Amino acid sequence: MLKPGDRAPAFTLLDQCQQKWRLTDQQNRRIALFFYPKANTGGCTVQACGLRDIAPQADDVQIVGISPDSPEVQARWDEKHQFGFPLLSDLDHKIATKYRAWGPKKLYGREYEGVLRSLFLISATGRIENVWMKISPKETPHRLLMALEESNE
Repeated sequence: MLKPGDRAPAFTLLDQCQQKWRLTDQQNRRIALFFYPKANTGGCTVQACGLRDIAPQADDVQIVGISPDSPEVQARWDEKHQFGFPLLSDLDHKIATKYRAWGPKKLYGREYEGVLRSLFLISATGRIENVWMKISPKETPHRLLMALEESNE
């Protein structure tokens, strides 16, 4: 598991506009990177809308979402909710695996592999500041704001 102080794994993925988005291009800016299972589902929409709504309070932080959805699916979801931040397509879940945000899940007694809802706060120098694994959709924005307030004290 990644922990505070670790270097954030670098990656390049397509966003909802089919543009390449590189973590290494985001130097000098903190990143709130959240992994979610599926665009346009109840929990994921609550999570992403919550982050969208707190974005003005976290204006020095770039919010970025990643899921196994295609850029087209991400684009439709973004158009519907006007998130205002990149939604990245990790079709083969390679990046989720690098961040340990892919693994065993259980639903109605059935076990399967999938995205583990998580949030990573990455420093402007590319180091992990905070990690929240298996975070609830409603808690995501609150935890991020609390971490940002603590780091500003």
